[in-house]
Amino acid sequence: MNLDFSQIVPYIPFMLKGIWVTLKFVFFAILFGFVLGTVFALFKISRIKTLKWIGDIYTSIFRGTPLIVQLMLIYFAIPQLTGYDIKPFLSAILAFGLNSAAYVSEIIRAGIQAVDKGQTEAAQALGVPYYLMMKDLILPQAMKNILPALMNEFISLTKESALVSTIGYLDLMRRAQVVGAQIYRNFEPLLFVAVIYWVLVFILTVLGRQLERKMKYSD
Repeated sequence: MNLDFSQIVPYIPFMLKGIWVTLKFVFFAILFGFVLGTVFALFKISRIKTLKWIGDIYTSIFRGTPLIVQLMLIYFAIPQLTGYDIKPFLSAILAFGLNSAAYVSEIIRAGIQAVDKGQTEAAQALGVPYYLMMKDLILPQAMKNILPALMNEFISLTKESALVSTIGYLDLMRRAQVVGAQIYRNFEPLLFVAVIYWVLVFILTVLGRQLERKMKYSD
């Protein structure tokens, strides 16, 4: 096998910097997606038909189209339509956050509806305001039930983050491509960053299990 990992040694610091670059946009995308997903989940369980319709249409659009198409539309269409030169970092956060929100909204909706309806009825009978009931009673219980599904979504988002290399964002994947172009060897740098992605996902998986276990025993 014609392999020579010694050629990528000088470029290892350059590729390792991609870890922070990748995690930075993934963190903001996850945060944005979680907040927006929670809002749309509440829309979907609302008694107001317009809000339910908005939530369903949103989910249908973002789950029914490829993430890379959404990324390209945001990165290339916004400057064309508005004249605003959007940066790759902001494009990545918007595309991944909006896409993740569609999936998170379904996860949270299912979690909320899995909570015993008797608790909702009891809170309403006691005159507890809707937002307090959701914040203090329903959502905390729903989160315990949906934590594994949420962690899977966040792990998938981390792996899919490699797609941002298509718009020139210097994440892990893009840096591996740059190194490959410099040394005219692609397998070694790609394998190197593949291992890094695996380590990141492994760490997230372990942290997710520990958090799940902690919440389970906090009942």
